[in-house]
Amino acid sequence: MTQSGNIRWALCALVLAVLGPAMARAQQTAVPAGGNGIKVGEGRLHPFFDFEARLDTAVGYFPDLATSDPNDVTASLSPELVLRLRPGLKLDVPSSKMAVHASGRLEYVRYTGLLTEQSTYGSHLEGAADLTLHFNPEGQVGLILADQFLRSDQTRNAALGAGVLSLFNEARASVPIKPGGGAVEVTPELAWAVEFFEPIGLAVPVGCTEGVCDPIAVDAFDYMNVRAGASGRWRFLPKTALVLETNLSVREYLRNTASPNAVLLRAMGGLAGLVSAKIAVTAKVGWGYNFGSSGGSTFIGQLEGTYLFSPTMTFKGGYLRTLDPVASYGLFRDDRGYVEARALMGGKLMLHGYAAVDFLGFYDPTRPRNDTLVTLDMGPDYQFKPWLVGAVGYLLTTRSSSVEGSGLNFTRHEGYLRLTLVY
Repeated sequence: MTQSGNIRWALCALVLAVLGPAMARAQQTAVPAGGNGIKVGEGRLHPFFDFEARLDTAVGYFPDLATSDPNDVTASLSPELVLRLRPGLKLDVPSSKMAVHASGRLEYVRYTGLLTEQSTYGSHLEGAADLTLHFNPEGQVGLILADQFLRSDQTRNAALGAGVLSLFNEARASVPIKPGGGAVEVTPELAWAVEFFEPIGLAVPVGCTEGVCDPIAVDAFDYMNVRAGASGRWRFLPKTALVLETNLSVREYLRNTASPNAVLLRAMGGLAGLVSAKIAVTAKVGWGYNFGSSGGSTFIGQLEGTYLFSPTMTFKGGYLRTLDPVASYGLFRDDRGYVEARALMGGKLMLHGYAAVDFLGFYDPTRPRNDTLVTLDMGPDYQFKPWLVGAVGYLLTTRSSSVEGSGLNFTRHEGYLRLTLVY
């Protein structure tokens, strides 16, 4: 193993040992509180275990056994039946002095080799951890210290193709300030993040013409990001507030001097609140500007509406425009339209559905690139017992890019069956 590989595994082991295995938010259902748990002070510690069988049509790139050349790979992402085993912990300790919220998981991802024989060597460990310490949560001045760790095949880098593992960690500190009766709240925040990448497969996909679609070279896009900012909220009506958000992100790439660093300033303001007893609206607009060498600026904003059809059924939809740093190109813009629905039936059956379309534009006049990403996620969860939850679901991801390469142009179907045991 290379020295950089040792560093990554050491970081992974250290964070998991300190924070415990955690629940990742990406494509994961919330762990129910079920059972009695283990009493910890005023709170409860809930051990849990997930078993998931997932049929995935696009897990990675692997050698093509139909040819005699070991360097030849399949022309597209390979399918596989994947087993995921997730032991974990969830802890909540409420307190007026220091509230603790933590959750975690350690995940073994096993490629069975039933559909793609040579995929078994791609089996790997994933995991996540979330820890939040909230000091003086009921006071006029508080302090929040938080850390989020995630090792997953769902990378945050929009420029990279499929078949990539990401190791991400972000530490944050914020100071909620609520003078008077709490109608005004100001929260300055400082965050530091790093992300490292490595391939799932060990071969270059067919048609790859740029480094961003080559999983072998993804470690060139490892980065460090520092973000400083503040948010404010003024509740000028009982259920309506004026909101302001601003932050400055400084992105530096650790290995690749070809990726332009970014100094991105973003600011938004608007309204958030109820317009009726059943309808909530968030409307914000602002601007993003890059002071880095690659330049780039655009308006950003969000318009979202939530309809509470009944106490157990909600619908949400909206449009979001963001501007973020990205490897190789400097910046990218994301225009997203999305809809979401959730319904609780009989107190035990939860139905969810989510659909989104993202139009991604990358800021590099010498290499113009535009991607379209379609996402669909749906399925039911059923609570058989307070300690047993079952779920089935289907996820669709379709990506098309103006850049050639099967890693950036693919359709991925995922069907899963999951059982969760909670104490």
